[in-house]
Amino acid sequence: METPEFLQALETEGRLLAAAAEEAGTSAKVPTCPQWQVRDLLRHTGAVHRWAASYVAERHTERRPLGEAPDLDGAELVAWYRDSHRHLVGTLADASPDVECWFFLPAPSPLAFWTRRQAHETAVHRVDAESARGGGITPVTPVTPDFATDGIDELLRGFHARSRSRVRTDEPRVLRVRTDDTDAAWTVRLSSEPPVTTRGVSGDAECELSGPAEKLYLGLWNRAPLPSVTGDQALAELWRETSGI
Repeated sequence: METPEFLQALETEGRLLAAAAEEAGTSAKVPTCPQWQVRDLLRHTGAVHRWAASYVAERHTERRPLGEAPDLDGAELVAWYRDSHRHLVGTLADASPDVECWFFLPAPSPLAFWTRRQAHETAVHRVDAESARGGGITPVTPVTPDFATDGIDELLRGFHARSRSRVRTDEPRVLRVRTDDTDAAWTVRLSSEPPVTTRGVSGDAECELSGPAEKLYLGLWNRAPLPSVTGDQALAELWRETSGI
């Protein structure tokens, strides 16, 4: 996927998030994040949007702390989130392709990083907002297989390549992740060090997580059950217990 596609996804996902939050109400519990109510979700995601936009707009080259969300609630909080989202989308749309600023995962450029990262940040939290609506409403608006596959790649080869990943094993183990609708696969080598993930099938794996890209995307982000687990179930449980970002 290219940066304009991520920008379009970000715009769509933010609008859906706001609409679901408004429908659920800010006091509703968020089943996919049991420690949160919708107000916490909006404050977090809106603050992240403004934090991300500040790097691109102000060209900060060092990490900065996440700012505090205002003490708003109800309709005012939803409106603040919508403004935060519009500000981020506008900042990214107007930015020069060669803008220089801080970013924290491998990417072709800072602008490519922030657009991709915020698209997935917003998509995952949109699922959280939709899960809060309750009342028998279908909780999840679909994401495309290509977008979901990219999100799996970012999670495995980006977030869990960092030293802060807690997915560790005492002895070397191998986990496979495979989509059945985009023909994508990853080999995840686990040890007492951060996971090392390569694209494709390399050697034997002791456990395989597979299924449609969207279901794997949500399962690996711990927003839904993993669609299919074969082999050593303990490795799937390890993922569930230690992979939170």
